[in-house]
Amino acid sequence: MPRYIVRFGKMRTLGVFSSSASDNYSRGDEVILRTERGLEAGQVLCEATAHALKQLKNPPRGRIQRRLSDSDRLEVARIHQLERREFELCRKHIAALKLKMKLVDVEHIFGGERILVYYVADGRVDFRQLVKNLAGEFQTRIEMRQIGARDEAKLLADYGDCGKPVCCNTHLVQMPPVSMKMAKLQKATLDPSKISGRCGRLKCCLRYEFQTYQELQKQLPKVGADVVTSQGRARVVAHEILAQQVLVELEDHRRVLLPLQEILTVLGS
Repeated sequence: MPRYIVRFGKMRTLGVFSSSASDNYSRGDEVILRTERGLEAGQVLCEATAHALKQLKNPPRGRIQRRLSDSDRLEVARIHQLERREFELCRKHIAALKLKMKLVDVEHIFGGERILVYYVADGRVDFRQLVKNLAGEFQTRIEMRQIGARDEAKLLADYGDCGKPVCCNTHLVQMPPVSMKMAKLQKATLDPSKISGRCGRLKCCLRYEFQTYQELQKQLPKVGADVVTSQGRARVVAHEILAQQVLVELEDHRRVLLPLQEILTVLGS
C-alpha cells in the first residue's frame, strides 16, 4: 500500500498517509485526506520513503481519500469565506466576555467536523462560556488552541526582511529554540531589531549554520591560548571562523590576523 508525506491544515502539518494500491500521486497533487480531525484538504509532497520518514517525529497518520475535484475546490473557497465570518463572530464574543486573549486565526475543517480557534494569551484563559457560545453559533465542535509567538508568525506572517517568505510558513517543519549564543558565535549584530524575526523572537535562520560554525571553530586554537606562529610567539585574541583565521597579539603587542596554517604550535591556554 503506497504511502505519502502530505502537508495539510493552517499549521502546515506534515503527516504520513496511505492510499489504495491503484492510486498513485505525485508532488504537488491536491488531495482530500482522512485525519484524526476529520476530512481535510492537503498537498502531496513526496513518497514516504525511509529517508523521508527519518525527518519526521511522530507524524500524524491517515488515509488519502481522493484527488481534489472541481467541486472540492469550490468547497475550499466557500470554507475560506466562512472562516472570515467565523473570525469576526469569534472576536465579538471574546470582546463581549472580556477575555484576556488575542484571537489569531480560525480554521474550519473541510468536512465540517470542527472549528479550531488559535489564540495567544499571557496565561490560562477560562474560555468555557466562549466555547458554548461558539458551538451554539456554528453548530459544530470548537477546539481552542493556545499558541506562542512563533506559531502566530507561522499563521500570519508573509515576508521576512531578507525579502523571502518567512521560513516558518514555508519549509520549516519544526521550530527548535534559537539562542543568543548562536548569534554571538556567527558574529551577527546583537541589535534585537536586526536579529529578530516577524514573531519578535530571534530569527530561525540563525540556527541554520550554527553547527557548521561550531565544527569550524573546533579547528581553531581557543581564545586565550598561547601559540607559536610564523611571526613568533603570540596569544589568540579572536577568531574569524568562516575564513579560518586567527587574530593574535604578538610579544611586541602588535595584533595580526593569520590563517590557520600559520599557527605552528598551540602551547596552552
